[in-house]
Amino acid sequence: MSFNGDLEHFPLVDVIQLLHMTSKTGILYLKSPKGESQLVFHEGFFVSANHLNNSVRIGTVLVDMKAISQEKLNQALSEQKEAGRSRKPLIATLIEQGTIDKEIAFKGLETLIEMTIVEVLTWSSGTFTLDVSKEYVSDEYRYFPEKLNQEILLNAQGILMDSLRIYDEKMRDGTLSTIFFTETDSSTAVVAPDSDSNTQDITADLLGLDGLDSITRKLPDVFIGLKDYDPVDEHRQAVASALPETTIDQQELLVSFLTGVSAPLPSGSAPPVIAIILLTQNELLSHSITTMCKHDNLFIFAADEESGLDIVIEQSLGRDLHPVLVIDIPHDGDGSQALTLVRQKLSAYPQISILITACCKTWRDISMNALSAGTRSIIPRPCERCHEDSYVPQMIAFLSGIGSFLKTILPVPSAETGCQFIAAFNQLKSLSNPPEIALVMLRFAALQFERVLTLVIAKSELIVEKSIGVTAEKANGPGAPLMFRIPLERNSVLQEVAEKGRLYYGQRSDSVLTNVLYKEIGAPRSAKVLAIPLISRGKVIAITYADFGAKPVTPPQINLLEALAQHAGSMLDNALYRKSIEKAA
Repeated sequence: MSFNGDLEHFPLVDVIQLLHMTSKTGILYLKSPKGESQLVFHEGFFVSANHLNNSVRIGTVLVDMKAISQEKLNQALSEQKEAGRSRKPLIATLIEQGTIDKEIAFKGLETLIEMTIVEVLTWSSGTFTLDVSKEYVSDEYRYFPEKLNQEILLNAQGILMDSLRIYDEKMRDGTLSTIFFTETDSSTAVVAPDSDSNTQDITADLLGLDGLDSITRKLPDVFIGLKDYDPVDEHRQAVASALPETTIDQQELLVSFLTGVSAPLPSGSAPPVIAIILLTQNELLSHSITTMCKHDNLFIFAADEESGLDIVIEQSLGRDLHPVLVIDIPHDGDGSQALTLVRQKLSAYPQISILITACCKTWRDISMNALSAGTRSIIPRPCERCHEDSYVPQMIAFLSGIGSFLKTILPVPSAETGCQFIAAFNQLKSLSNPPEIALVMLRFAALQFERVLTLVIAKSELIVEKSIGVTAEKANGPGAPLMFRIPLERNSVLQEVAEKGRLYYGQRSDSVLTNVLYKEIGAPRSAKVLAIPLISRGKVIAITYADFGAKPVTPPQINLLEALAQHAGSMLDNALYRKSIEKAA
């Protein structure tokens, strides 16, 4: 599975988890205006890394760890240089010299990977591209095969957590910049006095990555300073690679169009609300639609195979983005596989939208079947094999409208939720008892969440009352009171809602939820939770808690939940006010 996307909308943390969970092998190219870094994977495990700062390489890491001296490093580099074409990678040289053992070399590799991840976490923008190759070879894999298969050591998730810890600590301490090495004097990098150059190239073998030569894409030699982003070369390479037999004039026509829509979005642009997930084996279509989506402020993730789509869909839902899966049918495809995929994904994620793109021939043959399967739309797209002479003009016309069209594919609100809201709203008018009012809130929240609880506030703790979807199936309705207690501690979502009286919907690290609530009811699949207060006379008396249980996130209609909670509080206040008048009379 090769894929690409934007780090601003699909963070590195999620990309690494996707690679680990799908056991992918290849190089993850990470680009930003600062330069390019690479993370190298083998079957979902980290193998190595290339940090964008040219002074941060495995030798410098080992010196900084005090595993070797600068003198020993210079000696190894000198031996490499004298060996010429037969020279071995730096790690191999150091191990075979007896300068370091495998354990130390392995720890240095982990450190280099962590530093690369932390560096990328500091980027405000950038892109990622995974290149896969069956002929993939790596020096580190040859030297550490037994360790690479021990998840506790080079487990992608484990190293990622360590990197996030380092990043958080440095951000908190204001020392983030100190984890990166400063540029070294050129004399420390150049060992041989008779060198024919003033600086030593930072090559793949010096980074311990010489085996990557078998991969068609060449690792950049040096990444220094801020680089100006020039989309023209990127577009020209993509077009020339996809259309080698098309005339230069036609190629440049498409390049010019793509370049014209590649200007960065103005600062202050609203965040995207739609996630386009493009499945296509057509590299030019992938590149072009990605360009248009960025221009139209749409999240875009492009892949060439089905594996990993579920992870991307769920990540999008978890960020309250509406996933729009765009399935491209190749010229030779009959559409049957695409229609099967449509049915599978709509069954698993009924809230997503699915579009199909196909050349005119296939579009005519499967249009009605695609719509009956649940596809929102089937779009005829340009096909080089069908219209070779007019392909470029047709592609430009297609791209000119695709972004605006994709922005119209919004989620369809559930009619049932709206009807239930009116019913619950009217039901509250006849109620005056707090438990009855809280139960109405509980039932309405259960329409949009899988597990809901009523938490009653009692001094410095919460008492867990009725629940739905916790002890029995959601369809069975409210269960008996659970009656366990949750402390109202600082830095907890529940404490903040109780204190401030404001609805919370989101996800964050919360020890009270993890260590208390989830020990009783089990942790949900997603960390996204709702906590909405029931307020009477300016004081929170109960909280409705909700999460998605074992199911993926389904973006709820938070405005309806909040409106119902406010109405419930008003009804409770009115009832109490009437009682006070009756007593006075």
